[in-house]
Amino acid sequence: MKNHLTLLLFLLFIGCTSQNSDEPSKETSTYGVVSAASPEASHAAAAIMEKGGNAIDAAIAASFTLGVTEPAMSGLGGGTQILLALPGAKPVAINGATISPALTPTDAVKEDLTYHRRSTIPSTVKVLGYVFEKYGSGNVSWEELLAPSIGYATNGFAIGAFRHKVYKQYQSSLQKSPHNTHYFLLPDGKIPAPGDTLKQPVLAQTLQRLAVAGADDFYSGEIAEEIARNMKEAGGWITLEDLNSFPDPEEMEPVHTTFRGFEVYSQPPPCGGWTVMLILNLLEQYPEDELQPDTQSRFENVLTALHLGHNDRKQNPVISEEDLNKRISKEYAKNLLRDYQTASNISQAEEPEGETTHFSVVDKDGMAVAVTASINAYFGAAAASPSLGFLYNTYMNDFEIGKPDHLFAIGPGKMNYSSMSPTIVQKGEESQLVIGSPGSARIISSVAQLVQLWVDTNLSIEQIVASPRVHSVNGKIYYEDFDTPIEWILPFRNKNFEVAFPSYSLMTNGLNAYFGGIHTVSLENGIWRGASDPRRDGETFTTN
Repeated sequence: MKNHLTLLLFLLFIGCTSQNSDEPSKETSTYGVVSAASPEASHAAAAIMEKGGNAIDAAIAASFTLGVTEPAMSGLGGGTQILLALPGAKPVAINGATISPALTPTDAVKEDLTYHRRSTIPSTVKVLGYVFEKYGSGNVSWEELLAPSIGYATNGFAIGAFRHKVYKQYQSSLQKSPHNTHYFLLPDGKIPAPGDTLKQPVLAQTLQRLAVAGADDFYSGEIAEEIARNMKEAGGWITLEDLNSFPDPEEMEPVHTTFRGFEVYSQPPPCGGWTVMLILNLLEQYPEDELQPDTQSRFENVLTALHLGHNDRKQNPVISEEDLNKRISKEYAKNLLRDYQTASNISQAEEPEGETTHFSVVDKDGMAVAVTASINAYFGAAAASPSLGFLYNTYMNDFEIGKPDHLFAIGPGKMNYSSMSPTIVQKGEESQLVIGSPGSARIISSVAQLVQLWVDTNLSIEQIVASPRVHSVNGKIYYEDFDTPIEWILPFRNKNFEVAFPSYSLMTNGLNAYFGGIHTVSLENGIWRGASDPRRDGETFTTN
């Protein structure tokens, strides 16, 4: 085990930066593995496990650290969904959906949703406080779990290449917003370049307050009062009463299917896990040899399954438990595939914006945790409290406007529609794969097709994560590999699909972060291995 003094110094962050020279080993071990979207978050989680914390403790440290070091994706102002599997047990879903404020008007129009009014009541701090109390190891304190995030907010961290690309794409909205987005820029008002150090002293003070006062302060203490004050001054809808009455997260039974003998679990509605189950059921209709990498049959079959799954989700939101059970049944998938002909009569609307972060953790005892967290849009509402330093989310944009009878119609006290799909694959009741992704509807597409590759091929988890991906939604197909032969594309054009191309601004070595950011941990030959998506800045760490 690494020198305990060095680890203690890391946790207390006395003069610490992200280039700590005494990091946990990146080699595979059976002690504990974490894969997250920033190296700082992975390092923080691994250090907590080396200190005696379990996977939930590590996840809490990673989540707070990601809110600092990947501010465009998640943070205190967002929502968090957790799928947790204790050793030798089926997973449990921790539903951390955010909720619309009581003042939300049912007749709101799109133009009403600006800055603070785009935000639902954040759930992240409530969720992290809840799982700490119920599932934490008891070997590390709440203060210790927040110490890494406080250190990175105070002393800064180096901006990675992907994070810089995101800054570059959203530079204008950050620099033009009147609501304290300068907290996420350099002192001269410029966006940070790769390697530049970003410090967030105001956010550091908020995190220090949370560390001392506890998670409840966000909902019923000084932080809650500051949020309510800022919302009132800026015309937002969230009130102190909303925060005071915000409920604990609900523990739910995950959605579940089987895929070639494996048990697959994911997050239930209002999240998108049921659509992952549907797509896997569709893919199971094809034999394994028709789903092998770099083949035309796989290209066509996966895009067909993605199209059918997303189209069913869009046209028929799940309305009851009975409906849910029907939609994730093998028979339902078989009938969908049998009746499929063309992409006609499908909405050609643009896919809504959305971003998230995902990380996966497994500890030495086999506790597995999949966490997806978000402020929804890149840099959320482009609005932050002047005294608290975190960005509000944009989940109000995920409600249906002008459709009062829709299941997800805008209104007070509602959970937002979500694509979040943290997923755990088991054999029997032993976890084998922990996986998830950011990226709006691409979350569902990426998770489903990578689970299929993991089951049906002999590729390593690193090869699977780095393989090119596809996506299909709203009658459009997207593909990542520019060398895809034209004869693979023509059948979709003949069925009235539009071939669409995402922005190239987030490309890295021929891979596009549009297609998600998989951070996963897999059991291979009895050893847990992690893989971080090369499309983003993440890293995998293991403890000794």
